[in-house]
Parts: sequence; structure tokens; C-alpha cells
Amino acid sequence: MTDTRFATLLKRGVAEIITEAELLRLLNSGKILTLKQGFDPSAPDIHLGHVVGLRKLRQFQELGHKVILIVGNWTARIGDPSGQSATRPMLSPSEIESNAQTYMEQFFKVVDKDKTELRWQSEWFSQFNLDEVIKLTSKFTIAQLLAREDFNKRYGSGNPISLTEMLYPLLQGYDSVAIKADVEFGGIDQKFNCLLGRELQQSTGQPPQQVFLVPLLVGTDGHQKMSKSLNNQIGVAEPPQEIYGKVMSIPDSLVLDYFELVTDVPEEEIAEFKEHMKTLSVNPMNLKKRLAYDIVNQFHSTEAAHEAEEYFQERFQTRELHKIEVTDSISIKESVEVILTRDMPRWLVDNKFANSTSEAKRLLAQGAVRIIRADGTSQVIKDKKATLRPGDKIKVGKHHLSEIRRG
Repeated sequence: MTDTRFATLLKRGVAEIITEAELLRLLNSGKILTLKQGFDPSAPDIHLGHVVGLRKLRQFQELGHKVILIVGNWTARIGDPSGQSATRPMLSPSEIESNAQTYMEQFFKVVDKDKTELRWQSEWFSQFNLDEVIKLTSKFTIAQLLAREDFNKRYGSGNPISLTEMLYPLLQGYDSVAIKADVEFGGIDQKFNCLLGRELQQSTGQPPQQVFLVPLLVGTDGHQKMSKSLNNQIGVAEPPQEIYGKVMSIPDSLVLDYFELVTDVPEEEIAEFKEHMKTLSVNPMNLKKRLAYDIVNQFHSTEAAHEAEEYFQERFQTRELHKIEVTDSISIKESVEVILTRDMPRWLVDNKFANSTSEAKRLLAQGAVRIIRADGTSQVIKDKKATLRPGDKIKVGKHHLSEIRRG
């Protein structure tokens, strides 16, 4: 049974702990635990998906435990094969170095810098020779690695799996050996890698690490896990207005998950939100505004959160109907096409449909921008070209509607 002192720590925002009983015993022992989480700087900046695990590390820090964040400058060259259906291109050392710099600046928006140790994989892997690589690979069989779901699917469908990709979980596992980790943190999709580290520690005579897995935060598209490659992320270093606007764009169904995973709003209050949403006694937009304010406040300031809230209300609520003038100097079709073919993302920003070009591109990619014809039919705009006529309307998301009329 979970000790009541650690109930929130071990239950809220947790997908699985292997093993919970042993981790609880360690927590009660008074030992200062070495907590590990690795990050592959395969792209610049961290996002709210990374924050879910970092927030848990911060909670352990507040209990006096030691956090080691590992910059995966070797594993990033391979690319994490978790959930991948094809081999990723390898990154150059200079690309990894550049990306890592942003990571190191942004980690400390969440974890306590004074209680965190940063380590680079190159500290141990740059010393590896062929003999040590052979020893490492001899610890596991091909059958063990193919038991991993994504490898198994690719193998079964005839898609290639490179030998370097099979090295990825071994390298991640060796990180745990190198720092003598007591607990490894990661998303639920990292379960295989973390368990491999646990086995590798045992094979080298170390006590096996406990594995602390957190849920995957779904991105702004409402379907897939938050990822920079899917362009559905909310970056912790993005401007306040952009963070606020992106949070407001998430589907209503994700609001409670975001409150649980990336805020400190009490569980009792979240339970009330859930009940209100179930009985339709609250407008989900009001909850999203509370959520957006909280997240901007975390990564910027109260003042920035207040300004972002005002900006959103000014641009997306009090000005929902915006007239677009079409002059008579040239034909309607030509006039509107000149506007739209110039640069659609920029046009959306200039006409206050989006806060930034990146948000505009995301809206276009998600199919959130559409023409509503006078006859009631509609057309999604995903290209930089569209033909509009008076009486047509442009709709962006759920709340922004503009009418096309002759000037």
C-alpha cells in the first residue's frame, strides 16, 4: 500500500512504477536517491511533453533527492526508434551541440538548477573501444531486442531495422550503469529501454534501478503525443501569447489531462472540473483560459499571463467578426487570390487570424482554416491559394469567423 506521505508523488501523473513497493521502501529508508532522465537533443527546445517527467523530478528534488539529467549526445546521433516505423537520419555532432544548448537553458524552467547535475554521454562513450562495445552487445540477444513492439512490427512487415538502432536501448541502458542510477524516469513509451537498463545494471553487479514512467501528453492536434516532428507542441520558451493561444486550441477532451500533468492545481479542484464538464455546467473555454493562464505563469510571469489573456480576448473573442474588403478595381477572384497567394500564413497573422506564422502554419496543417460558401458548402484551405467570393466566410478554428464582402 502506498504511504500516505507519498500518495500524490506516486499516483498523480504516473503511468507505471516498476516496482512501486521497492521504490516506496527506498523512499522510506532515508537514502538520497540518484534519479536519472535522459534527453536526446534531436531538435531544439523542450515542450510540455518533456515537462511531465521534469515536474516529477522536481517533486523528488523537494524531498532532497539527487537529479541527474543526461544529454544524449551519442544516442541522438542514432535517434530514438521508439514508435518509429522507419529508420531516422543520423544527426551531426554540430546539430546535436546546437540543440543541446537550448535544452540546458530550458531544463531549469522546471527543475531546481542548484539540485541538478548535467551529464553528457560522451563522458563515458567517447572512451569506449571495440572490446567494450562487444562486451555490451553480448549482454543481450537479438530475440530480446525484437521483443520490443516497434522493432517487432517493423521486422514483421519487412521494414528495415539498422544495427545502430538496436544499439540505442543498450546505450541508454548503459547510462544507468555509468551514473549508478537508483530510479530512471521516462515516458511510458520508454518502458523497454528503461527495463533494459535495469537488466544491464544487474548483469554488472549493480542493484537494479526502479523505473518511473509518466503518461504521454497528447499534443495540440488532439490525437498524437506531443512532438516537434509532428508540429503539435507547446514549447516552454515560446512567447506568452503563443503559449496561451496554443493551449486555447487544444480539444476540450484534453483539458483535464493537462491540468493533472502540467499544473499544480489541487486534485480536488480537478475532480470538480471533471464533474462540471460531465454535467455540462461549465463552459470548457473558461477552464482552458484558466489552464492557459497557469501555464504561461509557470514559464514566464503573472504579468505575462495577464497580458496574454487580454491579447487573446482582444483578438479572438471581442473581434470575432472581421470584414475583409474586396475592391472593385480588379475582379473579385483576382483581388482575393492576390491576397491569399502572397503568403497565406503571413496573411492570417496580418488579418489577426493567428498570433504568429508558426501558429498559422499549424492551423493550416491541421485543416483548421476553411472557406464557408454562401450555399453552405465548405472547403479546407491547406495551400497558399484559394478563390473567394463575396458572401463567403473564412473560419479559423471554432471561434474566428470573417466575411468576404465587396468594398
